[in-house]
Amino acid sequence: MVENRPTNVPDPNEFDFAYRAETDQSFENALEKARSGERLSIDDGVELLTTGTEFDGIDLERKERVLEAADRRRAEVVGEEVTFVANLNNNVTTACNTGCLFCNFKDPAGEFESEGDRRTDGFTKTPDESRRIVENAIDRGIYEVCSVSGLHPALALDAEHREILKANGGPNYKPASAYRIDPTTYIEQISAMSVGDIHVHSMTPEEAAHAKRGTEWSYEHVYKRLCDAGLDSVPGTAAEILVDEVRDVICPNKINTEDWLAAMSASASVGLDTTATIMYGHVENEMHRIMHLDRVRELQDRTGAITEFVPLSFIHYDTPLYDEGMVTAGATRDEDELMIAVSRLYLDSIENIQSSWVKFGDELGLKLLSCGANDFMGTILSEEITKRAGGQFGEFRSVSEYVEMITSIGRIPVERSTDYRKQRIIDPEERPMGPMLGPAADGTPLLDDYSVVADD
Repeated sequence: MVENRPTNVPDPNEFDFAYRAETDQSFENALEKARSGERLSIDDGVELLTTGTEFDGIDLERKERVLEAADRRRAEVVGEEVTFVANLNNNVTTACNTGCLFCNFKDPAGEFESEGDRRTDGFTKTPDESRRIVENAIDRGIYEVCSVSGLHPALALDAEHREILKANGGPNYKPASAYRIDPTTYIEQISAMSVGDIHVHSMTPEEAAHAKRGTEWSYEHVYKRLCDAGLDSVPGTAAEILVDEVRDVICPNKINTEDWLAAMSASASVGLDTTATIMYGHVENEMHRIMHLDRVRELQDRTGAITEFVPLSFIHYDTPLYDEGMVTAGATRDEDELMIAVSRLYLDSIENIQSSWVKFGDELGLKLLSCGANDFMGTILSEEITKRAGGQFGEFRSVSEYVEMITSIGRIPVERSTDYRKQRIIDPEERPMGPMLGPAADGTPLLDDYSVVADD
């Protein structure tokens, strides 16, 4: 049985891309290689992701065979445990002029300026505010603070960088004096969030590029300075699709594929763990998706620093891609399931594949744990990016909810650290049910009343 692509979704082949989902491989050969554990080629990956390029649409029977192979691989590699982390999102600013067409998180930086009558619903936090938020989260039992922010024109790496930009100018730069709130520097913000033994997960490759603009500094220099300030690991976001002909459409002002890979390599070279992501379901085709996986796999072969891979299904509501008619929907459920499964089969050197309940919701998020995924994200406490793009699936998950959901599918709930090196199997009968791995965690539930998040 074949499910055709919905007719209201633009065909990716309508875009003038050089790369198309065409191969000389067969689906059956690719599936046999996947089942045997042989390393897959790009053509193999495309055949599995499309369930065969010889016809349009997804063959549902073939899809199930791919999912079964991926779930079997998941069991062989990581067993029956499903992990999650007790974490907080503390994004510093929404001010950004990059203009990515898939994003509705940012606000035009001009709306934050002191002069003029433009006002914004966005925010910029001072280091003191960031510190208070993290201190409060530590008291609740949080292990990790994740911070991914807009590219505020006044944000610089440190005081020296500010002086360089002030003297020489630079791309996307305005002095802090032009804004109602000074975002200070990346070093000050990271230092503020580095409270006690909290794990600071921040500074994407795009932010690292922003932190060296207008200089001859290397990515190694930037990440070494950030590491000294308290940075513990790097989110491999800003990846979107690591093929420049796609990036030229959806985020032409962002760093290119080569720079993204260079920044990730540099962060690994100074001893930082990383994650890696893909954002799919917009204008790209299946060849682009597998080329992306191939570049991530090659990066992992060189660095060994990637702790998890996170497929992110494009949330199209309230984004410029949708508003301008370039897309009318995101990925289908079948595409989501196949993306998780093929990520597991293709990325043979990355142990952990994440199912994001923020992107997929609970029902599909749980289903993806039987399609090759083994991690179920984090508690979050605050999440602005997906919400501002029209996401429907909430901002907080308690430990007790995690345990209930994971045991409902016959799997074992496990609290983990960001780097997966600390793990704790949770007894479903445990009371009270809260995190235990955080610096101040004692098993107390993260929140007695979810409504208090709004007051923090």
